[in-house]
Amino acid sequence: MKLIFYLVFMTPLVFLPVKNLWWLIQMILIISMLFFSMFHIENYFSSISYFFGLDFYSYGLIMLTILIISLMVISSNNIKLTYYNFFFLFMCLILCLVLVIIFCCLNMFMMYVFFELSLIPLMILIFGWGYQPERLIAGLYLFFYTLVASLPLLVLLIYFYMSNYTLFFDMKYNFVNSFIVHLFLVFAFLVKLPMFMVHFWLPKAHVQAPISGSMILAGLLLKIGGYGILRFMLINELLFLNYSFLWFSLSMMGAILVSLICLVQGDVKCLIAYSSIAHMSLCIMGLMSMSKLGVLGSYFLMISHGLCSSGLFCLANISYERFSSRSFFFNKGMLGFMPSMCIFWFMFCSFNMGCPPSLNFLSEILILNSMMSYWYNCFYYFLFISFFSACFSFYLFSFTQHGSWNFLYSYSLGYIREYLLLIVHLFPLMLLLLSMNSFY
Repeated sequence: MKLIFYLVFMTPLVFLPVKNLWWLIQMILIISMLFFSMFHIENYFSSISYFFGLDFYSYGLIMLTILIISLMVISSNNIKLTYYNFFFLFMCLILCLVLVIIFCCLNMFMMYVFFELSLIPLMILIFGWGYQPERLIAGLYLFFYTLVASLPLLVLLIYFYMSNYTLFFDMKYNFVNSFIVHLFLVFAFLVKLPMFMVHFWLPKAHVQAPISGSMILAGLLLKIGGYGILRFMLINELLFLNYSFLWFSLSMMGAILVSLICLVQGDVKCLIAYSSIAHMSLCIMGLMSMSKLGVLGSYFLMISHGLCSSGLFCLANISYERFSSRSFFFNKGMLGFMPSMCIFWFMFCSFNMGCPPSLNFLSEILILNSMMSYWYNCFYYFLFISFFSACFSFYLFSFTQHGSWNFLYSYSLGYIREYLLLIVHLFPLMLLLLSMNSFY
């Protein structure tokens, strides 16, 4: 509750005529992250106050939320020069507040309300600061996919309340062993992740969103789906044990097909968006195996993908600001044009394919273990997933960095702001791997 009040009382600050407002907001967000890191967290819900509670799942995702929101403010330097820059900051703070509440809620209905509410600031970001007129279609895709999938969940929550008179996560619920109940319960979160077959909104939303919208989408809004599945899995294991094979097999095939789709993309942001779907398919497989290693691996993958994918979108935006194009046919030969950025491209592409010493590497090993304990033959599928993942990451790096240079003019190299942005994405990915013994 302390953290939520902190964020609520920050919001009027954006409307004050302060000279260095962007850096002030930035500083306050970092202070709130340090303030939150001092909270006492236990394995199960702790720090409980006013229907809010924290455990290790919430803790990592809230830290990621505050970090990504503060990095969004750094990355959106072009918006800083526009007239409505204070309104952009207001939307960022509202998103931060909504996401923190989602990860803290002990009540299913409150979580559902804020789960839906997160759509509105994101759509305002896409409509207000997106790039092409197609952003209107992208916003509609995002809105209707989420809305249609989550209405059955609302119906199910009403049914829960009518039969149990409570909606708290730490209660014992009587479930009917029905596939329809399981589908209603899990489908909203699978669309948000997104699972293959209900993923069509994600590339559209990513491509049309501004850099801040892409960062929050890849970094956090996809993680709400995994977090929701994790929370609901704890209250009805039997339903998940009976029916999780369906989502497991769909994600396994989907990861391979989406990785192949990545190899035919002509748009840098589109490729990174499709790679997110492939990684989130791995996350679903880890969760659906319902083993300790699988859940832990999925949790680490959510955090590492949030940082890695967000960093790749930042790199794509850095080149977009120079070339005014996201096409692979223009973004070529950048090794000669921006050599100092090449190392960041290399690191993020390597981490995207799961190379050590990144957290992605550890999470993929844990998920592989859990997948093989669930169904031994899925090892062969994992080989394909891993191979194609390396293929599209290598394709992204080699196609952008090598090749002949298209333009006749030269440009300055990266700004300090951009290096700071990328280093803050990169360091936690490597440093978190060194602190893994604290989880065992």
